[in-house]
Amino acid sequence: MRAALMNEFSQAGKNALIVRALEKSAAKYHVEWFNTGMRTDNDRPVLNYIHLGIQAFVLLNTGAVDFVITGCGSGQGACMSLNSYPGVNCGYITDASDAYLFTQINNGNAVALPFAKDFGWAAELKLEDIFDKLFSCEGGGGYPVEMRDIQRKNELFFNNVKRTLCNEPVDILKALDSELVKTALEGEWFRRCFLQYAVPGELTTYVNELIEEKSE
Repeated sequence: MRAALMNEFSQAGKNALIVRALEKSAAKYHVEWFNTGMRTDNDRPVLNYIHLGIQAFVLLNTGAVDFVITGCGSGQGACMSLNSYPGVNCGYITDASDAYLFTQINNGNAVALPFAKDFGWAAELKLEDIFDKLFSCEGGGGYPVEMRDIQRKNELFFNNVKRTLCNEPVDILKALDSELVKTALEGEWFRRCFLQYAVPGELTTYVNELIEEKSE
């Protein structure tokens, strides 16, 4: 599995703490991960939760990553932003049981965490528990197990509904505010992940064109 961690400006100062917790779980469960958002308060470009949604949409829909870990102060804005897009199914996660149930019942590909709300002493331990539950077993196993078949059918129905309601990925990027898109795609760490692993296709080709325009 490849995963991307994305922090926006309000919680960028906690990126190092989040990374330490992620590293431990990723090493245990052989997860390759990328730190594609902001890492410090002084990083440029300055990203907000809307930019994170665009990054997640591009990385997941081009196959550059399999999973996205993100959040903001409350976690709500990031969750709303990511869930705006087809191919991105984001769960709001506050503890390890949330993480486990989300992977087993909903089998989504992104999570949003609150990195300020209820984020006090020993928060890194809570993060480690959450990451362990996200990575320790294959998604879609069902909970309770005897409900697995109906839960998988619901997952397929949900994904089909979302695809029906949304435009094609390239059309979505073209319709968005161009400055928002350019800012979301201009970060060095985002580009490294995208350029290394994005699978060839229409969306990958279009994003490459945007990156080349920004570099000129």
